[in-house]
Amino acid sequence: MNYKESGVDIEKTDNLVKEISGLVDNIGGFGGLFDLGDSYLVGATDGVGTKILLAQEYDMLEGIGIDCVAMCVNDIICTGARPLFFLDYFASSNVDEKQYLTIIDSIKRGCDEAGIPLIGGETAELPSLLPDKHFDIAGFCVGIVKKKDLIDGKKIKSGDVVIAFPSNGFHSNGYSLVRKIFDKAKHEKYIDAILKPTEIYVKEILNLIDSDVQVKGIAHITGGGFSNVNRILPEGLSVEWKDNILRPFIFDIFQKDGNISDEEITQVFNNGIGMCIIVDSKEVGKVFSQKISRPAFIAGSIV
Repeated sequence: MNYKESGVDIEKTDNLVKEISGLVDNIGGFGGLFDLGDSYLVGATDGVGTKILLAQEYDMLEGIGIDCVAMCVNDIICTGARPLFFLDYFASSNVDEKQYLTIIDSIKRGCDEAGIPLIGGETAELPSLLPDKHFDIAGFCVGIVKKKDLIDGKKIKSGDVVIAFPSNGFHSNGYSLVRKIFDKAKHEKYIDAILKPTEIYVKEILNLIDSDVQVKGIAHITGGGFSNVNRILPEGLSVEWKDNILRPFIFDIFQKDGNISDEEITQVFNNGIGMCIIVDSKEVGKVFSQKISRPAFIAGSIV
C-alpha cells in the first residue's frame, strides 16, 4: 500500500508548489521571511490533518492542539528564529463545547511547552461546508531572528554531520495512509502510540543555538520524510543516512500490516526522526556535551 492509494498524491502537490513559486516569496523553506531591517520576522502555518478523524473517533483530542502548535513552532526554529506567539483557527460544522474546550486547552499546553503565548484565534461554525460533527484546526506562528543569525543551510558542505532528535511516533503526517491500514481488531490496542502528540523541539534547538555550537542547518522531518533535509542543502549535496536508525515500534507494525515499502515509509513518515541539525564534524562533540532534555544521535553525513 502507498500514500497515493490512500488519496494523497505527493508528486501532484509538489508540482503545484512549483507552479506558484512565482507568486510566493521564499517558497520551499520551513518559514516565510519578512524583512525588518536588521532582523527577519519568520511566519509558519500548518494543521493536524486527518489525524483528527482518528482522535475524534476514539475521543482522544487532548493531544491535537499540541500537534497543531508543534507543526508550526518546529518549522519556525529551522531558521534559527525564536517563536514569539501563536494563533489558532478552529472550524466546525457545529461547535461542540466539550471538544472545543479540550482542543483550546491542548493548544495552550503546546504553547506553554514552546514558551510562547496564545494571543488569539478564530472560531467558525460552517454547517454547510463541513460534514456534520466534523472540525478542523490550523495554527499560525510568528518568530524573529537577527539576519546575522539566520540559519539557512548555505554553509553546509560535504563531510558535515547530521544529528537527529528522535520522534515518538507518526507525529502529524501520513494519517491518510495510517487510517487506510488501520484495523480495529489489530491496531486498537496501540491507539495511544498511534495518537501520541507531535514532539516540540523548541527548547533543545534554542539551547544549541545559544551555545557555542555552530549549527549550519535545521530540518523538521514531516510530510516528505527524510527528504525534508534536502530543502536546506546546497545544490549537489545529499545525505548518506545510517542504516541502523531506531524508530518507535509502531512503524514496524504498520509497515508490515500495510505492506509498505522501505522507500515509501521514508518518503511519507518521519520514520523515527523528528528534527535534524547539520554541523561540522568538529562540532559533534560540542552538541553532545550540551544539556539537552532528550536523546540525540548521529543519523548520517553530507556527501
